[in-house]
Amino acid sequence: MSFRTPLSNVRGLGAANDGSEHFWRQRVTGFANLLLTVFVIYAAVHFKGADYQAVKEFFKSPFHLVFAAAFIINTSYHMRLGMQVVIEDYVHAEASKILLLILNTFFTSFIALAGIVSLLKLSLGA
Repeated sequence: MSFRTPLSNVRGLGAANDGSEHFWRQRVTGFANLLLTVFVIYAAVHFKGADYQAVKEFFKSPFHLVFAAAFIINTSYHMRLGMQVVIEDYVHAEASKILLLILNTFFTSFIALAGIVSLLKLSLGA
């Protein structure tokens, strides 16, 4: 005997009314990180023995800049999703959980913003 309504069965949402959306976001961002890591490895090999001026020239290319920014944004978002799971699973006091989830969002947003600003500063030659 199920206590779920027919509409609930059709939507496939669990008790949190979130379904598998969070699970799939983690998998998609993880896969995107794999692809973007290829660019990061390429850049690291390209920079071996390079000076600061060579790095500036590399990131003046919009192609390189966009891939680096995508890596920073995607990695930060993936980090936020992963820490959210840890906080929700292991912090049981509701007030602490809410505070940590808010701090998690602020921290990852700050990291992404700092990375993007650094990239722009590097690419624009400031």
